[in-house]
Amino acid sequence: MQASVPVRRLATGCLRLVQPQQTYCDAWLTKRPRHTLRGAYRCYAVSSPNSPGTSWDVKMLYDGDCPLCMREVNMLKRRDEGKGKIAFVDIASSTYNPRDNENISFESAMGNIHGILPDGRIITNVEVFRKLYEAVGLGWVYAITKVGPIGRAAEAVYGVWAKYRLPVTGRPDLATVLEQKKSCRTDEAAKPS
Repeated sequence: MQASVPVRRLATGCLRLVQPQQTYCDAWLTKRPRHTLRGAYRCYAVSSPNSPGTSWDVKMLYDGDCPLCMREVNMLKRRDEGKGKIAFVDIASSTYNPRDNENISFESAMGNIHGILPDGRIITNVEVFRKLYEAVGLGWVYAITKVGPIGRAAEAVYGVWAKYRLPVTGRPDLATVLEQKKSCRTDEAAKPS
């Protein structure tokens, strides 16, 4: 089985953290150690983020509620299909956890695009797009932004886009989005288990 396994699929198996990998097993919710699993149980390892065995080149934190952002994400997913060079993380998901993403808060990730390199370094803005496009073989698109004045101009244009992307896409301002997110978390925490 491939290393990129849907989370829904993993929810039905057992999970045991093995540094630097996580081992997932189809074991009918049995929490037996991997070495005791026999026969029909399939075990497969997935590199944990930032481990030496990480297969992705860049982790992209994106806003899944942004329609224009999703056009870019979908294009990158098509280009990356089967390669696993990009790890896609939807910050708008109710399961987004900053601890899994170098402690990048939802608020910070909403302010501008963030990427994480396998060694744990955080990159932002145009540099993220350069790394993403390089990962899918389109590095030439953003290569010009490595040139000093052009890079600074691209950063300025991106800064304007990041500041106004919510109203441009018909969404409320960042303060309202953050308040909505906070109230959703409060509602989820109040639900009986």
